[in-house]
This record gives sequence, structure tokens and C-alpha cells, in this order.
Amino acid sequence: MSVSSDAPSKNELRAVALARRDALNAEQRANAARGIAAQMPPLEITSSTIVAGYAPIRSEIDPVPLMQSLAARGAALAMPAIAARNAGLVFRAWKPGETLVRGTFGISEPPAAVTEVVPDIVLVPLAAFDRAGHRIGYGAGYYDRTLAQLRDRKPVIAIGLAFAVQEIPQVPALSHDVRLDYVLTEAGLFSFGK
Repeated sequence: MSVSSDAPSKNELRAVALARRDALNAEQRANAARGIAAQMPPLEITSSTIVAGYAPIRSEIDPVPLMQSLAARGAALAMPAIAARNAGLVFRAWKPGETLVRGTFGISEPPAAVTEVVPDIVLVPLAAFDRAGHRIGYGAGYYDRTLAQLRDRKPVIAIGLAFAVQEIPQVPALSHDVRLDYVLTEAGLFSFGK
């Protein structure tokens, strides 16, 4: 027996949120990137803290100003790389200004020869989010797999980065969807606790 539902699907919710994100102009995007850099969650950052960011694609919010702010506080930085389809991401050490190469799906990542690291904090791109800490990504499951694998090894903090316009009332979360600890937008910080 199938149950009919009028609730929008993840694909429909993703499309709406991405359309709102795409509608932002360059000045709004730049201001938002600077805005998130000033609103980092109250986390202890030391010289042994490794923060993994990402190279933005399409109209994603640029995490580099936030990453530079965290590096100024002593954090070491990393960027993700896709090692294999349907596997978790790997993270490689990175510093602002270092060369990135074109990886799988055309996403920029550190070269394969760069040292792999295990992050303590992962900055997570997303298509949409809700105030319960759930996110909609692009559908391939890389971050859900990665966060689950990392958290099997040690405590890892996941911070979703987004523009405020990407918020939706509710993400139809599934059992394999990994919840975020925080979402950071130019309009504020959402904390989801444990």
C-alpha cells in the first residue's frame, strides 16, 4: 500500500532553495562570506585544531574568509577530495593561496600528493537546511558518509555554511542523514546541541 503525500520531496526543496541562492548578487554573496567569518560558533581553536573547508562551486557561500579567520586563531586548514565514488571524502592539508587541482566532478581540491589529515571541524556546504540541524546536499551522500565515518573515529563538529535564504521549514530527513551541530549564515548562528 502506498501513502500519498503532499509534502515536497528533497529534490523539490533543493530546487527552491538553490533558486533563491542563485538569485543573490555578487555583492550580497561577498558580504555574506565576510559576515559568516565574524560569527564563528564559540569553539575552542588551538594549534592542533584542524578545520576542513571546501572550494565553493556554483553559487555556494565562500568559506575562505571564515577559514582565514580560523587560521589566524591558530587552526590548521584542510580541503576535501573525492577519493572514490560512493566512499567518504578524504581531507588534505591546505593553506590559503596554495594550488588546488581539478578533481572529480570538476571540484577543486589539493593535489593527491598532499598530506591527508583528519579534521576536528568540518565546514559543510549545503543546498538547504532547517532549524533542527538537517541539511539537503546535492544527493550524492558524500558528506553524510564522511561525517558518519569521521564520528566513528573521534568527535567531529559539523558546521553547515549557507545563505539565510537557503533555510526551509523542514528537511525530510532519513535515517542515514547526518545531523549538523551548527548552521552558520550571514544572518546568524543556529546551534543544535547534542
